[in-house]
This record gives sequence, structure tokens and C-alpha cells, in this order.
Amino acid sequence: MNRRTFFLQGISLAAALPAAALLIPDQSLAQAISGAVVERLRKPYEEWRDLVSPEAFRVLFNEHTEDPGSSELNHEHREGTFICAACYLPLFESQHKYESGTGWPSFTQPIAGHIGTKRDFKLIILRIEYHCARCGGHQGHVFKDGPPPRKERWCNNGVALKFVQKANQLPALRG
Repeated sequence: MNRRTFFLQGISLAAALPAAALLIPDQSLAQAISGAVVERLRKPYEEWRDLVSPEAFRVLFNEHTEDPGSSELNHEHREGTFICAACYLPLFESQHKYESGTGWPSFTQPIAGHIGTKRDFKLIILRIEYHCARCGGHQGHVFKDGPPPRKERWCNNGVALKFVQKANQLPALRG
């Protein structure tokens, strides 16, 4: 095989991969994972700007990623609930948090019905991005390299979450 043939076959393969991924079922933000559908807020993203920090806004509503190891939640091991930093919907319970070694808070599973997903090709390869099912705020990506039995790693941006200790009452949902 010469370089030109190799190059042309590579381009064909690169073009075919995203097209093939369109055949993979996707879950819209309105359709939440494994549970009842959470009613989606119709609040424009710009209205969240005054309710969250600038870094949280970048992550939640511009789909950025915080630096690895930058979140205080990496070291949070108390019992409680991790909620969306924007709308306060509970997303993860502390018993499902684990140390993945990635530099981001990681969980083995979300609270059923509180997460929506979509396909993400920003790094060219297919990844599954997940969002808060209520406000649509970007949380992170889910991977199939977690611990048994589910083998899922829900890798979250810490700035997109707030932690509420078990002894404290969850705040009212905001919207």
C-alpha cells in the first residue's frame, strides 16, 4: 500500500466513524437514565450566569472541563448528596463515589432519572457526555472503565456540583 492509498483509506475511515455513531441510540436531555423523566427547565442559559461562579458557568453552560485535581470534592468522603451547582437537583449519592485516580470526582452511578446524555465528538472519538436532566448543565462524561459490578465511571467536574452532608437538609430546587 502506498502513502496515497493509506491516506485516502484513513480519511474514509475517519469520515465513517462519526456517521456510524449516529446509529447508536442516544438519550436526549429530557429522557433521563433509568427512571422517571425530570421536568426540564426552560430557563435560558444566560440567566444562570448570576447564580453560579464564572468557572461553574463555563463548565455547566459552555461545556468546558476544569483542570484535573482542582476540585475540593475530590477529597470529599462524608455521607451526603452531590447536587447540581446550578439548579440543585440531586445527582449522586456519596456511597457511589470512589477514587478513580483521574483527578475528577468519580461515581459508579447517578441517581436514577436525574441525568441525561448525549454523544460528544469534541475529541474526535465518541464519548458519552452527561448533563443535569433538569437544567441541562454539563457535568462530565461516563466511561465503561469503572469498578464492578456496573463498570461505569461517571467522571464529574467538581465545580458543577455542590455537596450537602447527610445531616443537613437538601436545599430547595432553584430555577
